[in-house]
Amino acid sequence: MSHLDALPPWAAILVAVFVILGALFAFVGSLGLLRLKNFYQRVHAPTLGTTLGTFFMLAGSITCFSVLHGRPIFYEILIGVFLTLTTPITLMLLVRAALYRDREEGSADVPQAQLHE
Repeated sequence: MSHLDALPPWAAILVAVFVILGALFAFVGSLGLLRLKNFYQRVHAPTLGTTLGTFFMLAGSITCFSVLHGRPIFYEILIGVFLTLTTPITLMLLVRAALYRDREEGSADVPQAQLHE
Protein backbone atom coordinates (compact mmCIF):
# COMPACT_ATOMS: atom_id res chain seq x y z
CA MET A 1 0.00 0.00 0.00
CA SER A 2 1.32 3.38 -1.02
CA HIS A 3 0.92 6.57 0.99
CA LEU A 4 -0.83 8.03 -2.02
CA ASP A 5 -3.70 5.58 -1.50
CA ALA A 6 -4.54 7.48 1.69
CA LEU A 7 -4.88 10.75 -0.23
CA PRO A 8 -8.55 11.84 -0.51
CA PRO A 9 -9.85 12.31 -4.07
CA TRP A 10 -10.25 16.10 -3.74
CA ALA A 11 -6.61 16.41 -2.62
CA ALA A 12 -5.42 14.07 -5.37
CA ILE A 13 -7.17 16.21 -7.98
CA LEU A 14 -5.72 19.42 -6.51
CA VAL A 15 -2.22 17.93 -6.39
CA ALA A 16 -2.60 16.68 -9.96
CA VAL A 17 -3.65 20.15 -11.15
CA PHE A 18 -0.63 21.73 -9.44
CA VAL A 19 1.76 19.14 -10.86
CA ILE A 20 0.32 19.45 -14.38
CA LEU A 21 0.53 23.26 -14.25
CA GLY A 22 4.09 23.02 -12.96
CA ALA A 23 5.05 20.62 -15.72
CA LEU A 24 3.39 22.86 -18.31
CA PHE A 25 5.25 25.97 -17.18
CA ALA A 26 8.55 24.06 -17.00
CA PHE A 27 7.92 22.78 -20.52
CA VAL A 28 7.18 26.27 -21.83
CA GLY A 29 10.37 27.56 -20.19
CA SER A 30 12.39 24.75 -21.73
CA LEU A 31 10.76 25.31 -25.09
CA GLY A 32 11.69 28.99 -24.90
CA LEU A 33 15.27 27.99 -24.26
CA LEU A 34 15.27 26.08 -27.54
CA ARG A 35 13.25 28.52 -29.65
CA LEU A 36 14.58 31.98 -28.78
CA LYS A 37 17.32 33.40 -30.97
CA ASN A 38 20.14 34.81 -28.90
CA PHE A 39 21.60 34.36 -25.44
CA TYR A 40 19.96 37.44 -23.94
CA GLN A 41 16.50 36.23 -24.96
CA ARG A 42 17.19 32.65 -23.93
CA VAL A 43 18.06 33.45 -20.33
CA HIS A 44 14.57 34.79 -19.61
CA ALA A 45 12.55 31.76 -20.62
CA PRO A 46 14.14 29.21 -18.28
CA THR A 47 14.38 31.60 -15.38
CA LEU A 48 10.76 32.70 -15.56
CA GLY A 49 9.04 29.57 -16.87
CA THR A 50 10.81 26.94 -14.89
CA THR A 51 10.75 28.99 -11.70
CA LEU A 52 6.98 29.36 -11.95
CA GLY A 53 6.74 25.67 -12.80
CA THR A 54 8.79 24.81 -9.75
CA PHE A 55 6.49 26.88 -7.54
CA PHE A 56 3.45 24.95 -8.80
CA MET A 57 5.29 21.68 -8.13
CA LEU A 58 6.08 22.87 -4.62
CA ALA A 59 2.43 23.84 -4.07
CA GLY A 60 1.43 20.32 -5.11
CA SER A 61 4.00 18.82 -2.76
CA ILE A 62 2.92 21.03 0.14
CA THR A 63 -0.73 20.11 -0.46
CA CYS A 64 0.00 16.38 -0.75
CA PHE A 65 2.11 16.06 2.39
CA SER A 66 -0.04 18.44 4.43
CA VAL A 67 -3.12 16.32 3.72
CA LEU A 68 -1.27 13.04 4.33
CA HIS A 69 0.19 14.18 7.66
CA GLY A 70 -2.92 16.05 8.80
CA ARG A 71 -0.98 19.22 9.59
CA PRO A 72 0.62 21.99 7.54
CA ILE A 73 3.97 20.92 6.06
CA PHE A 74 6.09 23.81 4.83
CA TYR A 75 9.51 22.22 4.31
CA GLU A 76 9.23 22.85 0.59
CA ILE A 77 9.08 26.59 1.20
CA LEU A 78 12.83 26.46 1.81
CA ILE A 79 13.26 25.17 -1.74
CA GLY A 80 11.13 28.06 -3.02
CA VAL A 81 13.14 30.59 -1.02
CA PHE A 82 16.39 29.12 -2.31
CA LEU A 83 15.14 29.30 -5.91
CA THR A 84 13.86 32.84 -5.46
CA LEU A 85 17.23 33.97 -4.16
CA THR A 86 19.55 32.10 -6.51
CA THR A 87 17.78 32.34 -9.87
CA PRO A 88 17.97 36.15 -10.32
CA ILE A 89 21.55 36.22 -9.04
CA THR A 90 22.58 33.50 -11.48
CA LEU A 91 20.75 35.29 -14.31
CA MET A 92 22.46 38.58 -13.51
CA LEU A 93 25.94 37.00 -13.35
CA LEU A 94 25.48 35.11 -16.62
CA VAL A 95 24.15 38.18 -18.46
CA ARG A 96 26.92 40.43 -17.13
CA ALA A 97 29.56 37.92 -18.20
CA ALA A 98 28.03 37.64 -21.67
CA LEU A 99 27.67 41.42 -21.96
CA TYR A 100 31.30 41.91 -20.98
CA ARG A 101 32.41 39.27 -23.49
CA ASP A 102 30.33 40.78 -26.30
CA ARG A 103 31.59 44.28 -25.60
CA GLU A 104 35.20 43.11 -25.56
CA GLU A 105 34.66 41.37 -28.89
CA GLY A 106 33.10 44.56 -30.32
CA SER A 107 29.71 43.09 -31.11
CA ALA A 108 27.31 45.65 -32.60
CA ASP A 109 24.22 43.97 -31.11
CA VAL A 110 24.87 45.01 -27.52
CA PRO A 111 24.55 48.54 -26.15
CA GLN A 112 27.79 50.26 -25.28
CA ALA A 113 28.64 50.94 -21.68
CA GLN A 114 27.68 54.37 -20.37
CA LEU A 115 30.32 55.99 -18.29
CA HIS A 116 29.06 58.03 -15.37
CA GLU A 117 30.98 61.15 -14.48
